[in-house]
Amino acid sequence: MFPSLFDFLSGGLVQAGWGTMLVYLLVATQLTIFSVTLYLHRSQAHRGVDFHPLLNHFFRFWTWLTTSMITREWVAIHRKHHAKCETEEDPHSPRTKGIRTVFWRGVELYREARTDRASIEQYGKGAPNDWIERHLYTPHATWGPTFLLFLSFALFGFKGIAVWAIQMAWIPFWAAGVVNGLGHWWGYRNFETTDTATNLTPWGVWIGGEELHNNHHAFPSSAKFALRRWEFDIGWAAIKLFEAVGMAKVLRVAPALDIRPNIPVPDTDTLKALLALRFQAMTDYQRNVVKPALQEEARIAGAKLRAMLPRQLRKGIVDDGRWLKPDAREQLREWVAQRPRIGTLIEYRARLAAVLETRSQNASDTLQALQQWCREAEASGIQALQDFSLRMKGYALQPARV
Repeated sequence: MFPSLFDFLSGGLVQAGWGTMLVYLLVATQLTIFSVTLYLHRSQAHRGVDFHPLLNHFFRFWTWLTTSMITREWVAIHRKHHAKCETEEDPHSPRTKGIRTVFWRGVELYREARTDRASIEQYGKGAPNDWIERHLYTPHATWGPTFLLFLSFALFGFKGIAVWAIQMAWIPFWAAGVVNGLGHWWGYRNFETTDTATNLTPWGVWIGGEELHNNHHAFPSSAKFALRRWEFDIGWAAIKLFEAVGMAKVLRVAPALDIRPNIPVPDTDTLKALLALRFQAMTDYQRNVVKPALQEEARIAGAKLRAMLPRQLRKGIVDDGRWLKPDAREQLREWVAQRPRIGTLIEYRARLAAVLETRSQNASDTLQALQQWCREAEASGIQALQDFSLRMKGYALQPARV
């Protein structure tokens, strides 16, 4: 029997209690998160994984139903974020737009980026453009959430409107606000990337693994975001489950480093590894060369490092003060100028970064520049620099495993 009008308005057709509705909400929002991180992000934007056509279309339908986001637009805006990261052209950088703006008004920034049709065309290539995309999902993007509103009311009554409102706010808050905002503002970093991306937590569960944002920026095309033994990416767990039942094919994961002993000079394997893992190489340099030198400077001065060099400047020394304010950057430069040994290490780091960022068509030129860097580093008389060079020459890529 159908419920009375009062019962229908208060509880809908299913007359579900708050506990049942909470379970529904958690399942529905997690499906939305998975649709974004697995389909829009890892598959469409970065081509790290392919899904079975049925699963692909379910994800596409679910994003239409619960977010009204158009695949081509999402893909283009995200690719532009990587291409223009932390610049004025970045659609949602806290460094240029402010953390409060990105955190609280991230959805407005997304809508603003949608209006740049030239960028949508430039960065959105390869997104779905079939009949249903052209005739339903793109021209009638708002129909999905509208239909979901009526469906939620029919199922749960007025309580369903509250459930629908939470669903509508889920992605704007967690993805546009938390990941795009806090993911470039606060957290820990495994890799010294050229942007400010951070990992919010080592356990990427609540927002599909997107919490591991620094890992993703270090290896954007990797379908797996967890890159340390103690990290967990629930999105990757879902991908492996789909792969086990023949619904997914992993195309790319982050390369793994192998260290070969007794390599006299850098060879082509060294160069391949360094180009693929340049952020890891620069991170190794920071941790094994610069950081011990800073600690030694503090020991010689008879002070603690945090007293000798404030935390802000210590963070700035990792990237030559790129993200510091001008006065703090000048303060850091003066501090380094008074310590020639630290200055030498920073100079060598800049030279190595320049070699690894070279995009010469002649790989032999890049290899010769790397060999020259190693010769000079080993002749520097600085033990940590010599040890790093000897280790780096042995870099090689482990065979790909997915």
